[in-house]
Amino acid sequence: MNKRGTILIVDDERFNITVLKDLLDPEYDTMVAKNGKQALSRIASADLPDLILLDIMMPEMNGYEVCEHLKSDPLTANIPVIFISALSQVGDESKGLSLGAIDYISKPFTPELVLLRVKNHMKFKQMSDRFRDMATLDGLTGIANRRRFDLFLEQEWGRSMRAQSPLSLILMDIDYFKPFNDNYGHALGDECLQEVAKAFTSAMTRKTDLIARYGGEEFVSVLPETATEGAVLFGEKLRRAVSDLKFPHAHSGVVDHVTISLGATTMVPSKELKCEEMILLADKKLYQAKEQGRNRLVY
Repeated sequence: MNKRGTILIVDDERFNITVLKDLLDPEYDTMVAKNGKQALSRIASADLPDLILLDIMMPEMNGYEVCEHLKSDPLTANIPVIFISALSQVGDESKGLSLGAIDYISKPFTPELVLLRVKNHMKFKQMSDRFRDMATLDGLTGIANRRRFDLFLEQEWGRSMRAQSPLSLILMDIDYFKPFNDNYGHALGDECLQEVAKAFTSAMTRKTDLIARYGGEEFVSVLPETATEGAVLFGEKLRRAVSDLKFPHAHSGVVDHVTISLGATTMVPSKELKCEEMILLADKKLYQAKEQGRNRLVY
């Protein structure tokens, strides 16, 4: 709740950008775009902003069009948009709000008023994010849950389809987990799941990737903009991270400690494909990894 939020300022006038940056930089991280197309490009290539200050009258693509585009995309639909515009008629404000904006500030604006409104909307956004995160985290391991995975995969599938970039998925299963639970008990089984989840989290280096608990002793990772080689390297990193825990498992059919098997695949999404096909293919590779002796990745 106390993190610095990120605000995207979109305006074609340098003076307005300078004033807004000077006003917001002490409390927030700011991004800048000088027109609508540049704004959409910045959003697509960086971490999503927490809030957008959007001018309306801009060349090529006006603020209304940008807002419509943002609200039609599930990935950006929940980013709050505040219009800041010289268009001050009631009809202009109504149009902006009807498109999904949360507020409307007329130019020339009062800096103190802009800062107060931004603070209020940012607090509400961060609170909403916190409740959303609570609903999408696995209660036992603290990492993303199945619901979060489903939403994330759908979003990244759409993003990768638009960009025609590779998307990779890795399914993982703890080897011989049933014998582990049967012999050590469910309390130690829960501890094992927690330690494996921690190992996965420690192995992650990119904010754009996701590790989630898929169900039971199965986990899944989604890797946007990652081709074959990158997926294999990361999968092997996850496998080693779990093996290096040396979590005792005398009833494993592989070695004397906990290991995982992995199935991975990469696709460039298209309209002819569905993301469910990606899951099925990764699951098939996971089955092959088990058939080949476990504690390995099959791609």
